[in-house]
Amino acid sequence: MSETTEYEVVVVGGGPAGLSAALYTTRLGHATAVVDRGGGRAAMMADTHNVIGVTEDISGMELLATAREQVESYGADWFEDYVESAEAVADGDENEERFRLETAAGEEILADRVVLATGFSDVRPDPPLPRTGAGLHYCLHCDAYMFVDESVYVMGHGDSAAYVAMIMLNFADNVDLLLRGDEPTWSEETGELLRAHPVDVVESDVTGVNNGEDGWLESLEFADGSVREYRGGFAMYGSEYNTDLAEQLECELNDDGTVAVADHGKTSVEGVYAVGDLTPGHNQVPIAMAEGAEAGIDVHMDIRTYPMSLEDIEGSSVDEGDVPAVPEQIREAAQKRE
Repeated sequence: MSETTEYEVVVVGGGPAGLSAALYTTRLGHATAVVDRGGGRAAMMADTHNVIGVTEDISGMELLATAREQVESYGADWFEDYVESAEAVADGDENEERFRLETAAGEEILADRVVLATGFSDVRPDPPLPRTGAGLHYCLHCDAYMFVDESVYVMGHGDSAAYVAMIMLNFADNVDLLLRGDEPTWSEETGELLRAHPVDVVESDVTGVNNGEDGWLESLEFADGSVREYRGGFAMYGSEYNTDLAEQLECELNDDGTVAVADHGKTSVEGVYAVGDLTPGHNQVPIAMAEGAEAGIDVHMDIRTYPMSLEDIEGSSVDEGDVPAVPEQIREAAQKRE
């Protein structure tokens, strides 16, 4: 174990939500570190959709790399690492709780505030499957536009799959719901509604995938011997939320597995925030960025040094030699940017 490194803010997760939170806390003058193991849903994006000012030829990896450069340029530290454990510890000097994080690489990090941006993983159906991003998609609001007037499939057997299939009728007139040999688990009401929409429910499992020269899906083969042409579609098998650290810190969870949050991403544990796909709501890059920004601003409002309270000043005044309160690392980064 290395020596303990201390920060005012530690952000766990380097996706759009975590990077946005780190950008705000760093620019607002707080010693900040980001711990990111790499990967994530945003990193998988072949193209970036629905982000104003970002053209669609920018991949998720390019978007995140640029954001990381921004955050580091303002003086934040970056750990390419994985946080294995987190716990609240008593601070004897201030009589307040802080948070100790231990990483897979042996780093021990102490933080005044923690922002969890660990997201979730989409549950993938069994192969054979089209290539992710080139015929296999998970985000309806991101990618439905790509399939206007195309043949589309939806894989799944629950209510969410049935509703996504019906929603796709807003964009295409040829939509199939692929059960892949599973029995439907949607409700009776959903089944009745589905039967009233022109969605073809295919019971047979997928046995083969045919791609074009550009790598995009062209058709799927089925166990009953049929071949159906598709441009692409969506897999709807649920989500696995990365809540290990939230549970270790005893944050309250919702019934759907997300972390329960109040305004600005505050969890049930004081000093711990959760943002992005880890929390309820739409899983969109701009929304994740906004949640990260709100959390970052709230952290600043909570831990900024000035204005001090009358109780802290105790009838005196702030010494000119004590300002500014910006950490030296951030001051140096700011001077380099001038």
